Amino acid sequence: MPRRPAAPALRALALSASVLLAVGLVACSPEPVETTTPSPDASADATATPEPAGPVLVPEGTAADNLPLFTAVTEQVWASEQRVQGRAYIDALVAAGFDKAAMQVTADETTVGNPVESLLFSVRWGETECLVGQVGPSTGDPVTTVTDQLAEGRCLIGATRPIDW
Repeated sequence: MPRRPAAPALRALALSASVLLAVGLVACSPEPVETTTPSPDASADATATPEPAGPVLVPEGTAADNLPLFTAVTEQVWASEQRVQGRAYIDALVAAGFDKAAMQVTADETTVGNPVESLLFSVRWGETECLVGQVGPSTGDPVTTVTDQLAEGRCLIGATRPIDW
């Protein structure tokens, strides 16, 4: 008759089988998925350029590329106490990066000293285009547009005042 293994030997064999089964199951299970978001690399943050909050000057772009900035500057000055002062528009455009030497502006007052009903200002862009703005009581909201240059690289028709400040 075959010999029966002793009870402690059976227990040891069952325990070994259980351990082997558990190790096998762990080895076959997929890697745990990390549930936390890794923190960004600090060195990447140090070299990242912050995105501008609004439109920016595009020096190599077209007048149309720069119209959003021209318009934003115009609206900002229009919302200020200096809304009918040509110099305020020119100074703000210069501060935004536009070339002062390429600008024209009409007078703030009529020939008899009254405030103008419409003020015009412009920036010549490249060889063929102009950014033109118009503001004033007769205009309502500010108007900005891109137009073709006139003869001799001018943007505005008629008399303009010197930008000598």
